[in-house]
Parts: sequence; C-alpha cells; structure tokens
Amino acid sequence: MTGAYSFLEDLGLEDDQLSFAESRRADHAADWGAEQRGREVLPDVVVWPESTDDVAAVLSAATDHDVPVTPYAAGTGLEGNAVPAHGGISLDLTRMDDIVDYRPDDFQIDVGPGLIGSAVDDHVARDGLFFPPLPSSGDISTVGGMIATDASGMQTVRYGEVSDWVLGLEAVLADGTVVQTGSRAIKSSSGYNLTDLLVGSEGTLAVVTEATLELAGRPQQIHGGRAIFETLEDATEAIFDAVRTEIAVARIELLDELSVRMTNDYLDTGLPDAPMVFLEFHANHGIEEEIDLCRAIFEEHDVLEFEVSASDSEMDDLWEARREIAFAVKHYDDDLEMLHPGDVTVPISAYPEMVTEAKRISAEYDLLTTCYGHAGDGNLHHNVMVDFDDPEMVERGEEVYQQTVEKAIELGGTVTGEHGIGEGKQQFLEAEHGAGAVEMMRRIKRALDPTDTLNPGKIFPETVDGKRVQETSVLESTEFADATNASGSADATDSDE
Repeated sequence: MTGAYSFLEDLGLEDDQLSFAESRRADHAADWGAEQRGREVLPDVVVWPESTDDVAAVLSAATDHDVPVTPYAAGTGLEGNAVPAHGGISLDLTRMDDIVDYRPDDFQIDVGPGLIGSAVDDHVARDGLFFPPLPSSGDISTVGGMIATDASGMQTVRYGEVSDWVLGLEAVLADGTVVQTGSRAIKSSSGYNLTDLLVGSEGTLAVVTEATLELAGRPQQIHGGRAIFETLEDATEAIFDAVRTEIAVARIELLDELSVRMTNDYLDTGLPDAPMVFLEFHANHGIEEEIDLCRAIFEEHDVLEFEVSASDSEMDDLWEARREIAFAVKHYDDDLEMLHPGDVTVPISAYPEMVTEAKRISAEYDLLTTCYGHAGDGNLHHNVMVDFDDPEMVERGEEVYQQTVEKAIELGGTVTGEHGIGEGKQQFLEAEHGAGAVEMMRRIKRALDPTDTLNPGKIFPETVDGKRVQETSVLESTEFADATNASGSADATDSDE
C-alpha cells in the first residue's frame, strides 16, 4: 500500500475492500454523463465499505489525512455527480445492498444504499406494494444514488419524487459521526428536517448508509396508451389541460417528432412519425371514466389518435420505447452527440411555452434538439445535438443550451428537475436561487464538512478553502511513482487482477 494511503491499513478492511489497480480506478472515474463527454478523473484508490462502521472509519481517517472522498454507486448519473474531481477515495457503496427490515403493515422498508431500485419493487410485490417514485433507470440505479440526486421518474405527476417517500436516513458525516434522521412516523414536527437536507445533497454533506422508504399499494386498475397529435403545440396544451383537470393519470410523457424518429430508428418500433403523448392511468375503480375524460380533453386539442389498453404486453412495449430514448439519441447519428443532458422543469402552466421556446431557440441556431420528458410534472429533457469536431457548431450548441435553461428560470422553473447540479450545472445555481440562498448552502456545507472531504467540486464551483483546487492528485507524487515503478503495479490488494 502506498504511503499516502497507508492509514487505510489501520481500519480493519479486508484485502478485497480496496484497490489501487488502474482498471478498478478507471471503472470509478466517471458516471454515465461524464464518460460521454470525456471528463473522467481517476481516483487514487477505490474502497468498498460493507457496513456503516466501515464508512465511518474511512471518512474519519480521510478527514484526518485531508483526503477527498467521493461516494459512488452504479455510475448512472448524468451530471458528473460521482466523478472524483480531486482524486482521493472513490467510496463504492454497492456492497451495502441489504434489505434490512420490511414492515408491510406500515408500508415501509429499510434498505442499504447499494440496493438496485427495482429490487425494492420485486421484494414487496407479493404484498401488493410498490415504490412509486422509482425513476426510469430504476433497474440499473441504486437507492443511494436516487437519494443523492432526489431522483424522480415517469410517475412523479401522481406520486411525487424520491424525497416524498424517504421517511428517515442513517448517514455518516465527514468526521465519521453516524446520525439518524427522521423516524418511522409518517409525519413529524420535531426539530430541523435533516432528512430533506440530505436528500438531493449529492454526497456533499454526508454518506447515506441506510434509508427508510415509504411504500404504496398497487392500484387495482392500470391502463396505458398513446395519443398522437399533428403539432407539438397541440400536444403540450393537451397535457396542461389534462393535468390541471386532475385526471387520474400516473404517467404522461411527451415525445417530439425528432424523439419519435430516433426511437423508431433504434428500436424499429414503427411509431407514427408525429408528436405524441404516452399515458398510464392508475385507479382502484372508475378508470374508464378517467380515460374518457382525458380523451375528451385531448379531442379539444385536435388529437389525431387516442388509444388506451389494459394489455400488459402492449404497455410494456410502450414504456420500453420511452425508457430507451436516451440510447436512441446516442445512436441516432455517428457525427452528432448530445452536448449536455438538459432536464429543466417548469410550472405546468408554463410547459407549453417552455417546449415551444426550446424548439424556437434550436431552430434559430439551426441545430437539432430533442424535446421529451415527464411532461405531467413540467419536466423537459432538451438535448442539443452537435458535432464535437466542429467548434463553431459546439459554440452554437452552448448558446442554445444556455438560452433554454435561462428560459426555464424565467418561467419560474428549475435548471434540473432530476439529474442534480453535479459539475454540469454549477453556473446556473445562483441565477436560480439568488446569491443569498447559495451562500446559505455554502454555510451548511462548511458547517458539516469544514475540510471539504465529501465530494469536493460538486454543486459549488469553488471549494471551502481552495485546498482541493490542484492539478494533480495525492498519488501523483514521487513516492507513488517510485512505488509503482518498483512493483510494476499500483495495486497491492486485488488478487484477481
């Protein structure tokens, strides 16, 4: 073990719980979004804690030795949230994937942060329960990652986001202190709401080691389908009217014509080449009345086709097409790539204007921009497509992205509805929240993590005292170089590599 990290030897970790191997470090250098943009940063070492005690020991020692720690899980983030921006330790929590306790009578489950989200649904399905805010990537992302970014998905319009379903957390602060937030009660007026403070903090304030999640009963009636429109404006106006009428819709997803075309090319789905809305209705009774009301509203906006079915296979095909859009965008054109993963969210009354403006701005700069998303809660994924070998096109793309985000803020919305700030949206933080609120956030960060141990370089572009702003990591030193040259490898722990 290298001298810079010899303190890890004193923590009681097993040999397979840490690695200096370049391949393991490379696996933790980026999340999905950072990898697409070539923004990987190698951590100096990867550590796999298997308990809260392990996490506490690593954080306490890292803080004492002024070593940054970046929590890591499935790596499915889109804004560089899990990139070890200043090297140090990548703390991989995927081994903490236990279902600790399950209380179906209370509609609650306690789980480790490394548990894949869909595993929660699988475990509780036998009791007719489910975890409503599961995002579209729930079968590949972890509970801890969802909590870190306060994720949300296609059912947010009816059920809310992850923070609405987290009752309490066990977490470890930067100095190794273990804290419990919230309780098993469904409401509380006791003290500060520390649970909500940690949810969405992207691992900058604490590392979550256990979560108490609230569950819901599965609706007895589920029908899904699609509506096709002649224009994008008709589709967005229909969505607004349906949502404000409070129809029992659990999912209402927008796809512009470009997104449909990309999906057809990628999956050979054969969808009509037109703007469309995917829908899913949830009810325990009277679902046909809800569907009829939605159809009537959509007909007021010149819907061309409205089809709804109770068939599981038809609904599975429908939602597979929606889930695969991100990959369809990626594979659409070998010369074009997504510039940034846009995910603005605006009040539902402003949604039609938001979509119209996103398309107008894109056309003004002669670029392709896909517009799709969880329309029922005002969310819009706007992905500007550029050729990174064409600097002038990239410059135009940046202008399109910037103006679109600024429009969302102008309409009373947010720069990120579900991906988080991470590294990619730091420049918009003050524009959305104001200088006073951002300084308040900085004070909270300084109070809980004065040494900037936890995930430095995220949310805020600067660090607490500048110590993390350096060109090289701890291991890029003469001592580490000599050790590597002598052994032929920087790995002293992995027997399988």
